Amino acid sequence: MAEARYHLIRDFVFQDGTVLPSVSVAYRDSDPSGTRTKTALVVTHFRGRLPTVCTFSSGPLTALREHRVITVALFGNGESAGPSNTPGFPQATAEYRDCVRAQHDLLVALGVAELDVVIGFSMGGQTAYHWALMHPQMVRHIVVICSSARTSRHNHQFLEGPRAALENAADYVPMTQRQVDTPPCRRGLHAFGKAYSAWLASADWFDQELYRALGFDSLAAWDHVFTGANYDGWDPDDLLTQLGIWQRGDVTVLADPVDGRPPSLQDTLARIQTPVLLLPSRSDQYFRWEAAERESRWLPRATLQVIPSVWGHMAGIGANPVDAQFIDQQIMAFLAEK
Repeated sequence: MAEARYHLIRDFVFQDGTVLPSVSVAYRDSDPSGTRTKTALVVTHFRGRLPTVCTFSSGPLTALREHRVITVALFGNGESAGPSNTPGFPQATAEYRDCVRAQHDLLVALGVAELDVVIGFSMGGQTAYHWALMHPQMVRHIVVICSSARTSRHNHQFLEGPRAALENAADYVPMTQRQVDTPPCRRGLHAFGKAYSAWLASADWFDQELYRALGFDSLAAWDHVFTGANYDGWDPDDLLTQLGIWQRGDVTVLADPVDGRPPSLQDTLARIQTPVLLLPSRSDQYFRWEAAERESRWLPRATLQVIPSVWGHMAGIGANPVDAQFIDQQIMAFLAEK
């Protein structure tokens, strides 16, 4: 696996006007010499780290086997810039626009002038939508997995639960108030994980005890890892930064008013001439497949393939081999279309 690298951007200006002397973008490059003719950009998701993102695209006989794959970390994931490693980071106002601007700067530095495809799961899918609108001449395809062009009100409100669990924990101390000897926010992080956990999969997934397919012999064993150990080592303000970017996700901020009125989602998506593959999960509780179906009707060149799974949002991350194979096959067919 390619090693993690870091691209430093001097005097980076965020969309809210914040200027930082430097920000870093973490990435991996499967072909640094650029010998392959096609490049794919794969974007991390919420709590995604470079070594584990988009497991469906790793291994033999995959959709991206002929591509130079550049995997890039979103702001706030603990690898790219965020509150934990960048003083003054605008936690409350950072947006996908900032992420894409930094990613574009990275690609310019790497000499990449065209992307055959931008692929993203969850927050990565929302980033892919932003790429199609911010750099339409550069992107040939986008693949949006278990995601949406705009975060729905229901999705936004669901995230308020984990946010409140973390921010109201006795051991949560905001970055601006921490001291050298401030202990880790373990209770708050685990409370965040608990509040989030039932949303990851469907009720059928729990009823069928499919956590056993992941190697856990009980729900309690799964819970111990997925709501506890998986959050250890995370900075709470990094999590809150990513959560905020997700809640503010809305591609209409990239569109101009139409006849004096604010742009609608339909108007905005109609501007995307890039072919789009939408891969929602039939059982996703917050990036619902019905929203993707509606978006597919507004996109001029959309392909919709619903993942037939009870794994909920986790269907899109490759947790279930059957779902991972479905995703891989759909991406392969989509990229092969003329």
